[in-house]
Formats: sequence, C-alpha cells, structure tokens
Amino acid sequence: MRKNFIKLASLSLILNLSLSSCNEGKKQQSIKTEPISFKKEGELYLLKKESGDTIEKLDIEIADTDYEHETGLMYRDSMKADRGMLFIYPSEEPRYFYMKNTYIPLDIIYYDKDSSLVSIQKNAVPRDETSLPSEGPSRFILEVNAGKADEWNLEKGDKINFHRIKD
Repeated sequence: MRKNFIKLASLSLILNLSLSSCNEGKKQQSIKTEPISFKKEGELYLLKKESGDTIEKLDIEIADTDYEHETGLMYRDSMKADRGMLFIYPSEEPRYFYMKNTYIPLDIIYYDKDSSLVSIQKNAVPRDETSLPSEGPSRFILEVNAGKADEWNLEKGDKINFHRIKD
C-alpha cells in the first residue's frame, strides 16, 4: 500500500513539473472587459393602488428578449438608486428568478398582466442560485436595489406604469 502511495506521489510530482515547464517563459495575460453600463430605455412610475399617486419614478432598462431575460443585471457592480430593470414577458405565468452572477443585492417585484403587484422577493442575495418565485402569475418583473420595496412601502395591488424611450 505504501509503495503504491509513493508511486502515485512521484507520478504527481513529475506531472506537475512537466506541466509547469510548458508554461515557462510565457507571460500570463489578463483579459480586460468593459464594464456593463446602464442604458436608459424607458421610465417607470410606481403607483399606489387606491389613489394612483406616484410613489417613485425610475429610469429603466428593459429586458424583453430571451437573452436579456437570461442575463438581466448579471455582472454589474452597482446600480443607482433611481434605476431598475423591467423584464417584460409575452404572457402571464408563475415566474422564478435567481441571482446567479448577479453581484448586487436586489428586490425582485412581480406584477401581473394588469400591472398590479403580485409579490416581492426582498433582499435577494448576490450569486445565490436559490429559486425566488412569484406568488402568482406574473408578466412584468422589476428589479431594484435591495431595500427599496420597504423604503417605498410597496404593497400587493400597487401598480406600475411605464413607457419606452425612442432612440
């Protein structure tokens, strides 16, 4: 048993030495990537359910393609307080989000086809792949910085109204 262990350790050492010699003399290059920046694509108003009063106005990016739905706010280091991302789907159904490759904590707010608030997943943890489902069918999902839903006192039934900005 001891002889097999020594043979395995020797083989491992030889492989490590030969692999490191292959890289000898080569400089490791780091690849620089451009940070993902916010692009204002619309404006969104959060409205109280009964009065219709404006709670808050946000500048938004809009995610309405499969690729945008999949990437969302991934790989971003921060987001200003008056910004968010609105996911728009063609139909209303139960939705599930997660925080894979998302570096900032978020509140994920689910709205139905009539733009009424269905449920909120508060303080979603960065890089956590736990499923964060809506409590009912949703068509619109708004992602904002964590803590904003409480700060704005959002409640079930509150509404959103948004419009796209033309290029």
